[in-house]
Amino acid sequence: METVILIHGLWMPGMVMLPHQLRLREEGFDARRFSYPSWRDGLADNVRLLSRFVRETPGTVIHLVAHSLGGLVVLKMLSQEPDARIGRVVLLGTPYVGCHCGFTLAAIAGLSVMVGRTFMDWFSLSPPDLPPATEIGIIAGTRRIGFGRMIPGLKRPNDGLIALDETRVPTATDSIALPVSHSGMLVSRACSGLIADFLRTGKFVRV
Repeated sequence: METVILIHGLWMPGMVMLPHQLRLREEGFDARRFSYPSWRDGLADNVRLLSRFVRETPGTVIHLVAHSLGGLVVLKMLSQEPDARIGRVVLLGTPYVGCHCGFTLAAIAGLSVMVGRTFMDWFSLSPPDLPPATEIGIIAGTRRIGFGRMIPGLKRPNDGLIALDETRVPTATDSIALPVSHSGMLVSRACSGLIADFLRTGKFVRV
């Protein structure tokens, strides 16, 4: 049985990954949730926590599935001598190359605290080099429902918080856009199915 670790995003508990966890278990994966202080602690701190969780997770193959900010923690970990058992990676709405909404909040006095230390740490550095053999799948949303609609200048298409262009990882194996919102990805059965497809084959199955 292959193991999947599910990583949540900013301001969320690990419980939000439960729908995907249950569906991936139905698909035959040993799915587990990882929780971390997404707002309070810095990127390096959360990378250490995830690395330790991976080390302590049994299994010959360990896949990673991360939502939003969680994907940045995963990618940073992969750039720093990742566990040799790491298999495939799926990112859900992860703002790899930028985050207009986050940058806007960070620039407003009194609101910058909302984006947290991990977010600020990631975007204060250049994107890390990723292992060339890592298979990464990107799922992005195009349903404009969310906080981002209140922030002028968010590029379309977007998922209500993250623009499609902000999710692009140059070395990704495959990518797909769905008519779901940023938070809607957490409960979408279509997302669950695509995650399972990519973890098995390294590709998203398009119907």
